[in-house]
Amino acid sequence: MRMKIYDFLVNRHSGIRERYHRLHDNADQKGRIYSYAKLLEMNAEYYILRKKDLDMPANISVYEDRHVPLNISESAKAAQVMGSVDKFIQKLSGSDVVSFDIFDTLIFRPFSEPVDIFFIMGERLGFLDFKRIRIEQEFLSRKDKKQTHDTNEVTLQDIWNRMEKETGIPADLGIKTELETEREFCFANPFMKKIYDIVKEEGKQIVITSDIYLPGEFLKEILEKNGFTGFEKLYVSCEYGCSKSDGGLYRKIKNDYPHKKIIHVGDNKISDSERAKEAGHDVLFYPNADKEAFNSRSYDLSPMIGGAYRGVVNKRLYSGIGRYSMEYEYGYIYGGLFVLGYCGFIHRYYKDYNIDKLLFLARDGDILKQVYEKLFPGDNVSYLYWSRAVGTKLMIKENRYDYYKRYIFNKVNQSVTIEKVLESMGIKFLSETDDWKKTGLNTSDKLTHRNSCRLKSFLNDRFDEIVKAYEPERKGAYKYIKSELDGCKKACAVDVGWAGSGAIALDTLCKNEWDIDCDITGIIAGTNTIHNAEPDASESFLQTGRLVPYMYSQSLNRDLLKKHDPNRYFNVFWELLLSSPSKQLTGFGINENGETVFNFGKEDANQEGIRKIQKGIKDFVADYVHHFRSVPYMFNISGRDAYAPLLAVAGKDNKYLQTVAGKFDLMIGVE
Repeated sequence: MRMKIYDFLVNRHSGIRERYHRLHDNADQKGRIYSYAKLLEMNAEYYILRKKDLDMPANISVYEDRHVPLNISESAKAAQVMGSVDKFIQKLSGSDVVSFDIFDTLIFRPFSEPVDIFFIMGERLGFLDFKRIRIEQEFLSRKDKKQTHDTNEVTLQDIWNRMEKETGIPADLGIKTELETEREFCFANPFMKKIYDIVKEEGKQIVITSDIYLPGEFLKEILEKNGFTGFEKLYVSCEYGCSKSDGGLYRKIKNDYPHKKIIHVGDNKISDSERAKEAGHDVLFYPNADKEAFNSRSYDLSPMIGGAYRGVVNKRLYSGIGRYSMEYEYGYIYGGLFVLGYCGFIHRYYKDYNIDKLLFLARDGDILKQVYEKLFPGDNVSYLYWSRAVGTKLMIKENRYDYYKRYIFNKVNQSVTIEKVLESMGIKFLSETDDWKKTGLNTSDKLTHRNSCRLKSFLNDRFDEIVKAYEPERKGAYKYIKSELDGCKKACAVDVGWAGSGAIALDTLCKNEWDIDCDITGIIAGTNTIHNAEPDASESFLQTGRLVPYMYSQSLNRDLLKKHDPNRYFNVFWELLLSSPSKQLTGFGINENGETVFNFGKEDANQEGIRKIQKGIKDFVADYVHHFRSVPYMFNISGRDAYAPLLAVAGKDNKYLQTVAGKFDLMIGVE
């Protein structure tokens, strides 16, 4: 009867189930009472008030709005709760016997939910809906055991005997696959490894205590493989027929170690804390990394990539082992998945279309190239010195309109003097001519909507002089680009976006000006959006495939196209992720020996912060590759998934993103 009531109230609607477990699991006694009351309230709302949204989990919404710390990094905030290794050890100092929980304490899995590992098992077994069925059959197996043996504790064999009857998968094959998969993904919690080693060195007696269906011999293997050796006993619920949850395992430890002071370390507030206390043990609670990080992580990702992403991030930031800067975490949390996914996307295009060379355009291409070469060392890649400013000048004959728009009209009413405008264009000498005096313009004047057209008219009358002034730059660029594309028939120019002007300029110059026989395709992270003044600027190039987007375009992930708003600095946030400590390219030249000369401007502020962002990105990629190197399809990261973490903290006011961006003084605009 109890199970029927539970099924009716909890399991009939996924939204109610998800909300109930979020409140109930790991709650204290008051919290559990509240969860029961809330469960009844939700059922009343569903059946009486007809609130049908309770059919869907709470985290299903158009856009997430996650809340992260603004004045401190996540890892530093977690460390305040966790405490240092030394403080943790001090709390264990008075004990004779230390009992450690296994999963989420000594041993981590790179998933935000333990059951996410069933996705990978299902693929290996070739069985649809495996995760849900495996969870269901474990639940029913425990129900059967309760009826026949008056205990909820089941073995892996029990679960798979039932699975074989229900699915047809041979139990031996299922058990073998499950153990192999667990063995493959389990890894040592670095924080608890330090604790364990110190406890061991101090000569304390160590026991391992776990509520789990996995065989003790297998758990011993996993522990020893990850460096947890020298423990005296292993107390596993499925082998003892009792658990931490019912207090039985703690009583057995008490009997085995009479007159000893025992302390238990674990992550579950009920089974690892309350039940241990009731049995007379001291307790040292270790906060669960995934639960601590829940409110900060994005859940609006595809299930497998999302679970892996959250698992990797949470274990790095919330284990207690490290305290990282906000800049580092910005790279790790919001740039890592994007760069990893984008590089995979680029590589697949490179292979599928038989590209001869990848050109990672400066400066956004800096970190992309670093990561790409680590992931795909055999591909032909180059870091190409390029900028929007240089491309605009070199394309003056092919696109005079863009030249005036970028250098003049985009700077109108921006408190920029005409002198600065002419300097940025490299044609200040024209203000020293007699014709300049006739314009009535003063170089000290601010550029406004009143004088901008006069300036353009003056420059347009001297167009040939401007083209001639850029000739050394054109020659230097030609020699450089020709050497980079030597022997190439098909190349890709990789950039963050947004109009794809870098790739289009290179392709146009190669074909129309330089007679370089190489087709250049642009690969961009994202495009102009509906919030741009020119939302359709690149549409024909996107339609023909001369520009290839990763995250969104008019025909790809249109929700992102509508959400990504440059006026709310979304472009800035993405450009910050791909920022580089290298200097800005301001132009090409050619020396007396006919060699290309590069002219560089200023470097961005907060060089240390930029390097921390890059370090965070590289560390995430390294962690993810380490955990999932044997599962190639886990690197098929969609553009929508790559965008999701940053989207989740954009919210209504972008407070977190603005806080991070405020640490930098980026040179946004024409480059």
